[in-house]
Amino acid sequence: MIRLRHGDWSATITLQGGAVAALSKGGEDVLRPTPRGATDILDFACFPLVPYANRIAQGRFSFDGREIRLPVLPRFAPHALHGEGWLGVWTVLEQAADRLTLSFGADGWPWRYEARQTLSLSDDGLRIDLAVINRDTTPMPAGIGLHPYFPRHADSRLDAPATGVWTGEDIVPDRLAPLAEVIDWTDKPVADAPFVDHCFEGWSGEARLSDAAGTTTVRASADRLHIYVPTGEDFLCVEPVSHRPDVFNQAQPGEQGFTVLPPGETLSLWMTIGRD
Repeated sequence: MIRLRHGDWSATITLQGGAVAALSKGGEDVLRPTPRGATDILDFACFPLVPYANRIAQGRFSFDGREIRLPVLPRFAPHALHGEGWLGVWTVLEQAADRLTLSFGADGWPWRYEARQTLSLSDDGLRIDLAVINRDTTPMPAGIGLHPYFPRHADSRLDAPATGVWTGEDIVPDRLAPLAEVIDWTDKPVADAPFVDHCFEGWSGEARLSDAAGTTTVRASADRLHIYVPTGEDFLCVEPVSHRPDVFNQAQPGEQGFTVLPPGETLSLWMTIGRD
């Protein structure tokens, strides 16, 4: 584990999955803390989504005349989920008391790529800069996102303005719908929410999670936000992402966040988390 500190802020990072294990301000947990001894990255506080975010239906898609098949974990079958950065070990490129830059490379996308993640603390909180670089000789599809987990309290309210929500009959959505079909997160009590595992389109770029103790603010350079609110749990996820779920099957390049990176080009995204 690597510890970062700045003023009242403290963050703990693990190279496994390039994940945040803990984030606190003045001793108060801002992200859901990782249980002691946990090894499953899904139990950690935040992890990167690269080279794609959320689900790819049936773990396959076609691109540039090629049929691409992705590894599928049994627990998420039949769909591929969250890319592969969270499943691998990252390496340290640079390290300081309040800043850490990590790198992850893989050949199994099947394109060769490099992911870089810089995590830094300031008076304002945590900032994560995530990027994926095409290291192959041909264009590749790409997507990224960040998957933070936040503590959920009985009085938690979420304010995350958006214009629409991706939904469908399956967990893999197939249509953009009005917010009213799922939920409008305009200063909404989390306790009133149904089960939510949806991508919200036209996000304002800012989300506020409030409770009696204060307000956590998430800002990001993304206009899509995937929100996960499981029933009966003490957490929720507010995930800035570059594209909608299953984008490589259901959209054309340039649509709905479908990005194609030429060799040597980069796709990047930043997120900040503050607490007042």
